[in-house]
Amino acid sequence: MGLPWYRVHTVVLNDPGRLIAVHLMHTALVAGWAGSMALYELAVFDPSDPVLNPMWRQGMYVMPFMARIGVTDSWGGWSITGESVSNPGFWSFEGVALAHIGLSGLLFLAAVWHWVYWDLELFRDPRTVLAGLLCFGFGAFHVTGAWGPGIWVSDAYGITGKVQPVAPTWGPEGFNPFNPSGVASHHIAAGILGFIA
Repeated sequence: MGLPWYRVHTVVLNDPGRLIAVHLMHTALVAGWAGSMALYELAVFDPSDPVLNPMWRQGMYVMPFMARIGVTDSWGGWSITGESVSNPGFWSFEGVALAHIGLSGLLFLAAVWHWVYWDLELFRDPRTVLAGLLCFGFGAFHVTGAWGPGIWVSDAYGITGKVQPVAPTWGPEGFNPFNPSGVASHHIAAGILGFIA
């Protein structure tokens, strides 16, 4: 029988760096799985007939999620629409998979570092301010569209959608997981906390 979440957290409750480390390692494992699973699915995927043999019929799991947020092209020169693509750019199926594997490696190294250096002085490090600046900048500029494209917003079923700017929501409705405005406001608030912490 597995341990409940609160039992696992009490083990590292008084070790702030180790509490961060276990969460970084969990994120590293998830990102590594997503990237490697995407590469596996790309290796076995047959893009020749997107109408009669779509990806969901071929048993793909990760690729439909990638297609839902707008990743449709491959470095192999094909698209899920059946068209040929000459320049898919970096953010193709392969690029997103490799970015996740790279992120997984960096998160693994960060988890090891936080496990070893776990004192409270860690939170007075200048890099905490840098992380707060990046978090604030993502929410205030990228997500809102002030200096960036925005984020992917779709209907409740994930059928239609597009990348669009999202204004922050500061009320209780910002905590609704189906409200994309909460992404902007939460990143802005977390960035401000990073500044003052």
